[in-house]
Amino acid sequence: MAILPGRRLGPYEILSAIGAGGMGEVYKARDTRLDRVVAIKVLPAHLADRADLRERFDREAKTIASLNHPHICTLYDTGHQDDIDFLVMEYIEGETLAQRLQKGFLPIQQVLQYAIEISDALDKAHRKGITHRDLKPSNIMLTKSGTKLLDFGLAKLAQDAAPVTAESQQATLKDAVTAQGTILGTLQYMAPEQVEGKTDQIDARTDIFAFGVVVYEMATGKKAFEGKTQASLMAKILETDPAPMSALTPMTPPALDRIVKRCLAKDPDDRWQSARDIEAELKWIADSGSQSATVDGAAAAAPSALGPRRLRLVIAGSLFAAVVSGLVVWFFKSAPAAPKIVSRFSIALPLNQTRGAIPFGTLAISPDGTRIAYDQGRSGGAPQIYLRALNSLEALPIPGTESGTDPFFSPDGQWLGFFSSGALKKVSLNGGAVVSLVSLNGRVMANWTSQGRILLGSGFEPLEQVSELGGNPQTLFPLEKGETGNTDPVLLPGGKEVAYVSGVGSGTGGSRVSLRSVAGGERHDILPGPAAHLRFLPPGYLLYVQNGNLMAAGLDLKRLAVTSQPVAVVEGIPWGQALGFAQYDVSANGTLIYMPGGAQSPLKMVWVDRKGAEQPINAPPHNYVIPKVSPDGRRVAVGIEETDAQIWVYDLGRDALTRLTFQGAPNVDPLWTSDGQRIAYKGTANRLYWQPADGSGNAEQITQDQLGTNNVPGSWSPDGQHMVFTYDGLGGRQLWIYSAKDRKIAPFERNPPPYETAPRFSPDGRWIAYASPESGRMEIYVRPFPGPGGKWQISTDGGTEPIWNPKGHELFYRSGKKMMTVEYEDQQSFSPGKPKELFEGPYVPTPRSFPDYDVSPDGQRFLMLKPAEEQQATSQIIVVQNWIEELKQKVPLEKK
Repeated sequence: MAILPGRRLGPYEILSAIGAGGMGEVYKARDTRLDRVVAIKVLPAHLADRADLRERFDREAKTIASLNHPHICTLYDTGHQDDIDFLVMEYIEGETLAQRLQKGFLPIQQVLQYAIEISDALDKAHRKGITHRDLKPSNIMLTKSGTKLLDFGLAKLAQDAAPVTAESQQATLKDAVTAQGTILGTLQYMAPEQVEGKTDQIDARTDIFAFGVVVYEMATGKKAFEGKTQASLMAKILETDPAPMSALTPMTPPALDRIVKRCLAKDPDDRWQSARDIEAELKWIADSGSQSATVDGAAAAAPSALGPRRLRLVIAGSLFAAVVSGLVVWFFKSAPAAPKIVSRFSIALPLNQTRGAIPFGTLAISPDGTRIAYDQGRSGGAPQIYLRALNSLEALPIPGTESGTDPFFSPDGQWLGFFSSGALKKVSLNGGAVVSLVSLNGRVMANWTSQGRILLGSGFEPLEQVSELGGNPQTLFPLEKGETGNTDPVLLPGGKEVAYVSGVGSGTGGSRVSLRSVAGGERHDILPGPAAHLRFLPPGYLLYVQNGNLMAAGLDLKRLAVTSQPVAVVEGIPWGQALGFAQYDVSANGTLIYMPGGAQSPLKMVWVDRKGAEQPINAPPHNYVIPKVSPDGRRVAVGIEETDAQIWVYDLGRDALTRLTFQGAPNVDPLWTSDGQRIAYKGTANRLYWQPADGSGNAEQITQDQLGTNNVPGSWSPDGQHMVFTYDGLGGRQLWIYSAKDRKIAPFERNPPPYETAPRFSPDGRWIAYASPESGRMEIYVRPFPGPGGKWQISTDGGTEPIWNPKGHELFYRSGKKMMTVEYEDQQSFSPGKPKELFEGPYVPTPRSFPDYDVSPDGQRFLMLKPAEEQQATSQIIVVQNWIEELKQKVPLEKK
């Protein structure tokens, strides 16, 4: 039974629930005596009801409390009140290793750090006779100071209460676990002796086996043992060895592979016998660097095969040769140049500039490292591109780049390319008019080459190239089987090969870094994903963002092969996981610029009334996108873009969040039908789909493959006969109408402006509101449906994200962080009133121009998204000059 906030267990006041599991429920609480925050674990009744287990629990709790170690969660106290047995533990802020592994494998430096800390903690416990017995990623917390092991000793208690089935009962067990989908998470980390029920053999070496499984998963992102059923999983643990880690992540040090392989030996006698020995080996790898880490056992043992006399001769000869070589080098080589000084400074962004409509746009630095460009929101939220010289104190807007995003420099630094209103454009930085180069199907990543070409990648199409003078784009090379799209093209020195990010699944989690000849030929995958915002820095570094960290790896241009394990060189780079954009750039001479802030923080949903008063919603924090309230107001359909991008439905009455879409990915941007029976959304290949809202049926495609590359649902008419949506075609983004009766589509206007977005039917179906930058900035407009007719501008100082009041006669929209309202009359014609501000707040702006909020059926409350934790908005750009000198120390390149 859940414990409500405010209740006390002894001196501990319950603040909130944290989680629950097989060993009980965990709560955040306050120690009223010491005024500190603690975690309280309440034991389940099936353990607490047995007197012998309570006595053993108290005895073991005292032993566990003696484990004073920086990487073991501290046990403060135990208690019993109102038939509730509870533990009082250290409260730890951070994420579990299991949560971190959802983003992919860890950099090798982090793997070694965490493995050293965990092995040290295990050694401390084992020396006191304590075996963990349930070591797994969900029992390891990651904090700013490192790892913390949880639940020490509790797994031992749990096993005594419900012992593993004995060998005599294995036939019954095998019969019982053949059902599909019943794999226990803990089972994947069990040692063979645990699986076989040999309780007399379970000791410290059992923890060492689980430790090996955990390290394997950290280094590869894959579980060491997997099976479709418990029976098949148990067979894998008992009979098979996992693939070497180097087969999954080629840059894994062989010495680490050897350590883990010995941890996973089936016979406990063949494993490492103590965690202390493992810790020593891991420290040797970490301290020795990449060269020592690649020495295998045979190579290390080779000198001992020589006789003592011959060995002395070899050593003496080697020393003599080294001395002679050193003298020659000293005599003929001039003194080395002094290393360049690495300098850092920050550029504060003006207070009147906020992140634009696309919060994960692109920073750009000129090739010579003297000027930077970036897109920022202006009043009303419309973006504008700014240019700033590093020797200047002022950033100036570039004329003609209103509504422009994602700037990039030409190789000579004299031109700036950017995207605006569905087109690729360029502007001379010496003055002159903006030149439109080509219309594009959506937003892409671009790279301007020295050969006079601009390479383009959308993530949903093959790579393309277009002349810097304009013209029709040409496909660079077609997609291969299994690829969903290519992006981030970078032409390598020599102009013969392109490095790029190849999409092979949903979002960037299914991406990889690949190489391919411009002339075609075979693709070479060189680094696993997720990867975003690829860059090449001479003399041989590949840079990309992975899970909010800037990664660097050495690249041999002759062999076209990665020469070093990717290393996280800067942490906390803001990036859009689903969009594949990141806030950093680097110049050809090694100047780095980036915005600090890290990956997008989880969001929470809240109700906000017309006066700005908030009411919390119990949905857990996630990376929510475009929430939609059902017509009856009881449910919320929302996209969650994390490791995967799918549609989920939150039941407001039951406080239950359930997944709706399972076919294909990404599936985002939900839209309820007028009767609430179906949900339409943007699905695979950016086409429109719909399926029953209760999850009872499969998805059905609405728009055909030939209709552009990006279709986003906008709104259903009240009678459910028409849906207005946006279509990114060759002429930009326009509004289209889908007819449910005959399943046909047609453009809303014959001669539309270049860019229209976020369309919504009025409650009576007579009007369509939408946003467009046709006046020079984003404003809200209304046109009659089905037309023809007039057009009315609703907003007067910039506006985005229009939504009608379901009760009629009122239209809402956003202007920056302000929620605006306009009342209207529509007896004969549309007659809007004066815009008024309802409230202003720290609510997340939409990354796609479609509303990232919704309105309750009664028109009195707004469903808003806001950060789950208070964070300072990005307000500066960090500049690191001569950064390449620092990079050389962190990621040494192979000597030629």
